[in-house]
Amino acid sequence: MRVLLVHPSALMYSEIFLRLEPLGLERVAAAARAEGHDVRMVDLQVSPRSLLERELASFEPQAVGVSLNYLANIPEALQIAQHVKQALPRCFVFFGGHSVSFIAPTVLEQAEGTVDAILRGEGEPEVGPLLAAVRDGGLPSVPGIVTAEGMGAAPVMLHSIDAPCPARDLARHRRRYFIGELDPCASIEFTRGCPWDCSFCSAWTFYGRSYRKASPEAAAAELAGIREPNLFIVDDVAFIRPEHGDAIAAEVERRRVRKHYYLETRADVLLRNEEVFERWARLGLRYMFLGMEAIDAEGLDLYRKRISPDENFHALEAARRLGIAVAINLIVDPGWDAERFRVVRQFALSVPEIVHLTVMTPYPGTEVWHTESRRLTTRDYRLFDIQHAVVPTKLPIEEFYRELVRTQAVINRKHLGVSAAVGAARVLGRNLMHGQTNFARMLWKFSRVYNAQRQLADHQRPVRYELPLPKRQQLTVNDRRQLYIHTRTPAHHANAHPSRPATD
Repeated sequence: MRVLLVHPSALMYSEIFLRLEPLGLERVAAAARAEGHDVRMVDLQVSPRSLLERELASFEPQAVGVSLNYLANIPEALQIAQHVKQALPRCFVFFGGHSVSFIAPTVLEQAEGTVDAILRGEGEPEVGPLLAAVRDGGLPSVPGIVTAEGMGAAPVMLHSIDAPCPARDLARHRRRYFIGELDPCASIEFTRGCPWDCSFCSAWTFYGRSYRKASPEAAAAELAGIREPNLFIVDDVAFIRPEHGDAIAAEVERRRVRKHYYLETRADVLLRNEEVFERWARLGLRYMFLGMEAIDAEGLDLYRKRISPDENFHALEAARRLGIAVAINLIVDPGWDAERFRVVRQFALSVPEIVHLTVMTPYPGTEVWHTESRRLTTRDYRLFDIQHAVVPTKLPIEEFYRELVRTQAVINRKHLGVSAAVGAARVLGRNLMHGQTNFARMLWKFSRVYNAQRQLADHQRPVRYELPLPKRQQLTVNDRRQLYIHTRTPAHHANAHPSRPATD
């Protein structure tokens, strides 16, 4: 079959700080190729909508799949589905991805017949059976399938994440992917899943608190084959298992691969496994994203981080010793007042690290969703991008956005303004010499993207598609496994102790 896979447009945050290659979609493409299908991909993060139009006209796909890892992309995906059905009425249209997995029946209903199926769960083991069923019949037996007739077979998980290797050749504008000054930047996955259970996160509910590791040989071989000089390690928490991080490092050293790396981890993991991070720093680890989320114990308890403020600050000291630049994330509580914003600005200016702010947003699949969803002030999918307030704010909403942008602007001037650009002149020069302009462009885009008037105006747009509320009986989750997309055996569940990472 001729299959076209589509990634929707970039969200607000991605307009400035990063633009990542669609690694998951590339893996799904590889799985479809392995079954003999002719696959193409359009990434609307980096390609104009006209490319999608041209592919529909020239390639005439028999199936079109849209990746939906972000709620805010759902209205665009529904519009794409409508357009595909108008252009190619017999084309099979399907959605898949993290966010849509939690609300598949509602999105299918909102599509009004323009989406034939939604795949819940991991796409790699499901896309082959789906395309076979489209050709030969038997849709209800496809793992993870949801159609107008209802839920089909349960989702299945990949036994090993070593394969399929991403079909990176399908990304036509690879030089457009970057994260900060790592420009261009590819992505790679060493592990999948998260054994912690933070209340604001849906990674652990999607994967059922499972945690799988790529073999060191497969991970290093894939890494060595990537031509970009920079790599973002997309693991939810990097190097939870020190022996795994060491084993990959040994394979990378054996292959004499030299690249620059950016990863995400937790403060307690860094402190517990500092030797592994030191080894990777020697290999080229330059940047680290730490989700501190809060600077006080009360905030950390609220989000069930199972960590103390002291551990967070000790982790910052450890990263400084290792020469790794840290980007800190703090969650902005809509209940903050002007004084709280002032305290956060003061903190951000007092530390050398970059500080990012994200607005607390209840997402389907999170526990926060079941406690906060009845307080929503909007159900417009487009505002669920961690940059807009979707529950009541203590300050008037206009003042909340002014304080939020004011705080972000202070941080921006510190790290991304003209003075910062002078300090980053060497990096800028090197990137520009190689024709890479992503980092340079982001330095001066902040005020155009982040401003209170724009964010407030976003709330005034006409709303056609709304996020569904959970059923009333679901608001109290006595067995948290009810939230899971993927389920595991009882033995696996026994290993997932709430205060420490699972051991499977």
